[in-house]
Amino acid sequence: MGVGTALVRSAFLVNAVYAESSRLHGITPQQGQLLCVLMPQPYGMSELGEMLGLAKSSLTGLVDRTVQRGLVRREPDPRDGRAVRVGLTEEGDRLAHEFHAETCRRIESLPAALNAGERDRLTALLARVVQDNEVPEVFTDPDTA
Repeated sequence: MGVGTALVRSAFLVNAVYAESSRLHGITPQQGQLLCVLMPQPYGMSELGEMLGLAKSSLTGLVDRTVQRGLVRREPDPRDGRAVRVGLTEEGDRLAHEFHAETCRRIESLPAALNAGERDRLTALLARVVQDNEVPEVFTDPDTA
């Protein structure tokens, strides 16, 4: 298997885990991503759009649906009176942490057949690919979230 095929198949595998975790928590995968992105702090809409790779209209719809669920709130941006930031509600914070922990647990089990050295090499190589391609922090390590 070539590296391209392996990466694409890995993405499908991780996406399937993400989708299953989302279903178990009664949210969409996109809402799960949004909640995880917001765990460290609120963000402005343009920042969220860049991080999630969504057009303004798609992001607005996602935020609207997540606000209706009571998981996020819009708040004034202290740096720009015309702008808003999106932050987690208390319920959203609780769900984000539960979803994040469950998803991490499931993803961590994917390479269970690898020994410690292989897991360390896989981690280092994937981290380099992510860093070299400047992937936004849409999912962080549990201890840094």
